[in-house]
Amino acid sequence: MFEIRQDRSPQGRKKLHAERKAYLDLVAQGVGTAEACRIVGINPRTGHRWRHGRASQAGRKTERQPPARPTPSSGRFLTPDERITIADLLRERRSLRSIAAEMGRSPSTISREVRRNAHPASGAYRPHAAQARADARRPRPKTGKMGANPELRALVQDMLDRKHSPEQISRRLRRDHPDRPELHVTHETIYQALYVQGRGELRRELARALRTGRTVRKPRRTGGQRQPRFTHPMVMISDRPAEVEDRAVPGHWEGDLIIGGDQKSAIATLVERTTRYVLLVHLGRSRTAEHVADALIAAMNTLPAHLKRSLTWDQGSEMGLHHRFSMAADMPVYFCDPHSPWQRGSNENTNGLLRQYFPKGSDLAVHTPDELAAVAAELNGRPRKTLGWDTPAERLAKLLAEAS
Repeated sequence: MFEIRQDRSPQGRKKLHAERKAYLDLVAQGVGTAEACRIVGINPRTGHRWRHGRASQAGRKTERQPPARPTPSSGRFLTPDERITIADLLRERRSLRSIAAEMGRSPSTISREVRRNAHPASGAYRPHAAQARADARRPRPKTGKMGANPELRALVQDMLDRKHSPEQISRRLRRDHPDRPELHVTHETIYQALYVQGRGELRRELARALRTGRTVRKPRRTGGQRQPRFTHPMVMISDRPAEVEDRAVPGHWEGDLIIGGDQKSAIATLVERTTRYVLLVHLGRSRTAEHVADALIAAMNTLPAHLKRSLTWDQGSEMGLHHRFSMAADMPVYFCDPHSPWQRGSNENTNGLLRQYFPKGSDLAVHTPDELAAVAAELNGRPRKTLGWDTPAERLAKLLAEAS
């Protein structure tokens, strides 16, 4: 313990190294400036100068000079010295924004620090207690949101079982439970609960938990396009009305085939551009132009007239009788440019989703029309981001109600 010196004459800065170190250690432990000066035995002005790098301005109305910025140990976490500086500036009734500017930190960082680590009862910000709270909060791993909330976990797992994607689940939960933030979860949290080692709140076989069944994320591959083999003139997509492009008017469809193993079976897929509503047409083991035309005519004749405006297809040989289809269904057919699958983007996306139900290389003829209808119903019951998290079935029902 230092004693107050009897000789109060100036001794110079170099002769007070021990006192300076003791004073700064006491301040770091949370001791106030005046008390630390009394214990060490120095003038309060000296302690103020050691702490802030300048002489005390008590009783003088002069503009305050900014103290030396503490050096952060990392750009992410506040250091003990920074928390002491925050406490000092708060006692001077400085705004959070000016504190942030003086320390070279973001205002949101200072605001979050004071909100999280102030005393829960009094609201006072004490730097060493704040440091202890931050240290206690930091250890990893922690229990994830899924693991801590059984209701949320059950809802997410149920939607995964219905083959909803994590993003669809996230958005639908926010929409269905707007006043229950404990049931709000990001899609990345769902992926973390499935993938990250040590959590596993939703850990199951990935092929059952996610629609893709993939263990890693990877971009889709685009398939080759068939060459045109038509005798009747085609109407190209460049001649398609502008109302089709902006999806404002319902009744415009995109179509294609998904092919089974050994090219021996097929299913026709139809997607309405405005609602993303899906129809699956059973073709069995025949995909001749005549068989495809008859099947598409039968499917389209189940729709009301205002939902039969046009059909966009690629240049596959199965549409060789497109003129016959157009006359029977009263729908013009527009053809995409070669090697341009993005011109039927909704249908291409749907065909990718359908591969979960109908894997490549499998025999598609074994699926009955009723089974295809069940798969289409499941796809039409999924909330879609592009529809504001409505489902295609909800959008189509709204159109039908408005028409009636």
